[in-house]
Amino acid sequence: MTSRERILAAIEHRQPDRVPVDLGATPSSGISAIAYGNLKRHLGLGDDHTRIYDVVQQLAQPEDVILDRFGVDAIDLGRAFNTDDAGWYDMRMGDGQPAQYPAWFHPERQLDGSFRARSPDGAEIAHMPAGSTYFDQTFFPYLDEYPPDFRHLDDDMRKIPWAALVHSPWDHAGDPAFWDTLREKALALRQSSDRALMIVVGCNLFEWGTFLRRIDGFLCDLAAEPGKVEALLDALMQRHQAMLENVCRAVGDIADICRFGDDLGTNGGPFMSPAMYRRFFQPRHAQLCAYVHRHSRMKTFLHSCGSIRALLPDLIAAGFEVINPVQTNCRDMEPERLTKEFGRDVCFWGGGCDTRHVLPRGSPADVKRHVHERLEIFAPGGGFVFNPVHNILPDVPPRNIVAMFEAVAEFNGAR
Repeated sequence: MTSRERILAAIEHRQPDRVPVDLGATPSSGISAIAYGNLKRHLGLGDDHTRIYDVVQQLAQPEDVILDRFGVDAIDLGRAFNTDDAGWYDMRMGDGQPAQYPAWFHPERQLDGSFRARSPDGAEIAHMPAGSTYFDQTFFPYLDEYPPDFRHLDDDMRKIPWAALVHSPWDHAGDPAFWDTLREKALALRQSSDRALMIVVGCNLFEWGTFLRRIDGFLCDLAAEPGKVEALLDALMQRHQAMLENVCRAVGDIADICRFGDDLGTNGGPFMSPAMYRRFFQPRHAQLCAYVHRHSRMKTFLHSCGSIRALLPDLIAAGFEVINPVQTNCRDMEPERLTKEFGRDVCFWGGGCDTRHVLPRGSPADVKRHVHERLEIFAPGGGFVFNPVHNILPDVPPRNIVAMFEAVAEFNGAR
């Protein structure tokens, strides 16, 4: 199989010729720039061109040499943008390693060694403390109250780091003829690679409420101010629908997977009851998925961290075909239980290696043993794409990253 065929077979619950692999096809299945630089040095690949394409999470754009080495089967359409050296400038990461930022991103270094980032209108919106490895949101437009209407919602959303400091291709969304350019670059990428193509669209609903109102305020609103929540969600849906229309027209016949996001879980369970999810979010998620399915050939992929087992029946009913990152170190997210209950209904993209304990703290032998155990559970019958639980963080030893992917190759070779 080609990589694209392998990924699509897994999503469609057909047994692929080997377990497909992802590293960096989404900003929730990638690698910290610090960990990436350490990995390249460990592999003898030098330390140039560690490009931080997601500046909020400080994630590296994996290069072809890494994708080839680890047999990666999916890539982000965003990598077709910012390919010229002129689009980047040199900087130093917190541990002193050289890296590059996109030319448009210039955080302000403070006397205490921290960094602050601003929106296009100059408002301070994010902060990376000294010694930290990602930016925290610091400005919440609706912290005190909702506006009387949502005529200025676009401007308010531009003051959120996830929109103001967005990764490619969306950092070019304001360019003239962006949608034509997106199509041209997507076609060129499809012709030059047989890997599955991912387009990250976001279309978050619950999370946009938390970005605008702060999480404590929005959680209270779900119970105390349902009318205001509904009004905000309706305004968000208008924008999401318009964006999806453009995405489907531009690349719906080129991209293979459409990646949505909405973190719905905590360590101990969902942020809300299934009934509350069904009231506020499932009908809207279903509308978004249905549009993609009607107007493109793309598969629908949801990133949702945390313990979401209680919501999985409703997420599947909404039309999501893929779930990521499969946070198996949370309550009720045991791999055996997930595959038994939902393995025929949804593709698990993640859960292949615990990134909280095993990957950063275990020995290479521990990592290999753990990955083999996960593959024995998730791989049979398709419905699985190997990826660790979320991004590989800065403290992960490069030898453990190598061991993780070696374990997948060993598993595939033994089949």
